[in-house]
Amino acid sequence: MLDSDAVRSLPPFKIVVIGASAGGLAALGILLARLATDFPVPIAVVQHLDPHRQSQLADILSRRTTLIVKEAVDADAMAKGTVYIAPPGHHLLISRGCVATLTETARVHFVRPSVDRLFESAADSCGPAIAVVLTGTGADGAGGLAAIKRTGGITIAQNLASFPGMPQSAIDTGLIDFILPLEDIGARLSELTRWS
Repeated sequence: MLDSDAVRSLPPFKIVVIGASAGGLAALGILLARLATDFPVPIAVVQHLDPHRQSQLADILSRRTTLIVKEAVDADAMAKGTVYIAPPGHHLLISRGCVATLTETARVHFVRPSVDRLFESAADSCGPAIAVVLTGTGADGAGGLAAIKRTGGITIAQNLASFPGMPQSAIDTGLIDFILPLEDIGARLSELTRWS
C-alpha cells in the first residue's frame, strides 16, 4: 500500500472507470462490495453485454453493494458514491464536468459499449481518472490506458482473472501501475481516492 505522503502527493481523482467482459458480473460484485457508501467519486462501468437483451446488471449489482447503482442515462451529471453502468448497445462516454453521454457510434473491437472509449473520454473530459481492467476476453481497455496515463491517472489490472485476456492485454502495454488480486482492488481504490 502507498504511504500517507505518497497518497497525498497524487492528484485528486475525479472518477473511477472500470471495464469488464466475461466473468465481469461476479468480479464487479466483489469489487463494489468492498467500497464504502461515501466513496468520494463517481464510478463508470462498461461490461460487455448482449446488445439485444435488456440488462439487469444494475439491479443485480445494487444488491451486492451499499453504493447507488444505476444504468447510465444520457446527460446524467455523475455523482460521487454512484455507479453508472453502460446500457447494452451504447458507448458510455464521459463529457466535460463528468457528465454521462450515450452514443450508438461504430463498434470498437467489435463491441459497443467499448472500454477504450470510456477510458479515453474520461481522461480527456474528467481526468485525472483511475482506470481498472477486470476479467474478460479480448483486448478492450488496453488502448485507452495511454489517455489515462497522459492526463495523470492511475491504472489497475486484475491479477489471476477468470478470463485473463483483457487484463493481460492491459498489462502487456507496460502502462499498468498496479496488478492486484480482485479482492484487493477495492481497498486500493479507497486509498487512492482518499484525498479526492
